[in-house]
Amino acid sequence: MLYRSLAFLITVGFVACWGGRSLVAAESQLEKTTLFTAGHAGYKLYRIPGLTVTSRGTILAYCEARRGDRGDWGTIDIMLRRSSDGGRTWLPPQHIAHHGPRVPKNTVALEKKLATEADQTVNNAVAIADRNGSVHFLYCVEYARCYVMHSNDDGKTWSEPVDITATFERYRPEDYAWRVIATGPGHGIQLRSGRLVVPVWLSLGSGAHGHRPSVVSTIFSDDSGQIWQRGEIAVPNTAEFVFPNESTIVELADGHVMLNTRSESKEHRRLITTSPDGVTGWSKPTFHDELLEPICEGSMTRLSLSPPSDRNRLLFANPNSLDPAPGQKAIPGKGRVRKDLSIKLSYDEGRTWPVTKRLEDGLSGYSDLAVGPDGTIFCLYECSSTDGNGYRTGRITFARFNLPWLTEGRDTLPSPKK
Repeated sequence: MLYRSLAFLITVGFVACWGGRSLVAAESQLEKTTLFTAGHAGYKLYRIPGLTVTSRGTILAYCEARRGDRGDWGTIDIMLRRSSDGGRTWLPPQHIAHHGPRVPKNTVALEKKLATEADQTVNNAVAIADRNGSVHFLYCVEYARCYVMHSNDDGKTWSEPVDITATFERYRPEDYAWRVIATGPGHGIQLRSGRLVVPVWLSLGSGAHGHRPSVVSTIFSDDSGQIWQRGEIAVPNTAEFVFPNESTIVELADGHVMLNTRSESKEHRRLITTSPDGVTGWSKPTFHDELLEPICEGSMTRLSLSPPSDRNRLLFANPNSLDPAPGQKAIPGKGRVRKDLSIKLSYDEGRTWPVTKRLEDGLSGYSDLAVGPDGTIFCLYECSSTDGNGYRTGRITFARFNLPWLTEGRDTLPSPKK
């Protein structure tokens, strides 16, 4: 059953001042549509959303569809829904990966009794919308192999998957002798140079849930996704930076690339590091005081770039809370309740985030952000819960909203020039 909520705030005819400039307030809009619901179509859970907008304006929303309740290591498929009208209507879900040969169960999962030989885990889907009109789609199987597919018709059909695990093998043995790998999750990016970049994390698989300890890096392609290469380790695992993993990525106005990383560090803040090319020369990671870390994935994307827009704007989304579970004590480095998914806005390339607006009250978790051709902001995110703590989310919801909604009418994008 489709769930839809619609909120309109209309404020017209007065002049507001924001950041030293005057503007006429525009209509503030927010719409929400549930795309995946737990228990439907033979899947107990839907988790780990991803989102991209193609060069033709088609929205691709994808996620992990989990047959059972074995967490990250159970039987999991990747499902996709498409919208060609800005997220107002959606086509039915497609099962798009993995259709290749069955991959043997990761021995990490078997050793830790996290799954059985019968389970096939397809995980961590990442899409990149190429300016040439194609879409590149990466995913992992058994946290052990990585594949890439391509679509030239906005996700209607896909090429046969190509195994690019050899890219990850180049971390071994000197840099990181991983037993677990994962792309993203969320989306990758295309730099202005044309380079495709995807954040990845690698784990030795010896710690809890087979995902720890871990480090963060990137993989990249300079030939439209045909050949993939590994980058340098961007965020190492240290006493200060504990178990860095899922990261989101954006190209800055000056051409540098910024990683925004989850970790289990005691500071409970997001980790930030930058590189001149998204591959090498990563700066020492730093904790960002304004970006809370409940120990959950987050998402980041660019809303506008100056020029051609009037100013630079970056967006970030994650559960904006450090509250412990009811009746429990807050312990440094331990997970907090995933709730109150919020959108943050930066005007100075992520140095500060002066705007925060809650998108979802209550339990909410992973998310992914994208922006439409007209500047409409999209967010696909987990919300509600089947067990009361936000880890087994009941719905994946798509939200479409604009800058006036986010800024309470204090900012709006300039009208596009004809």
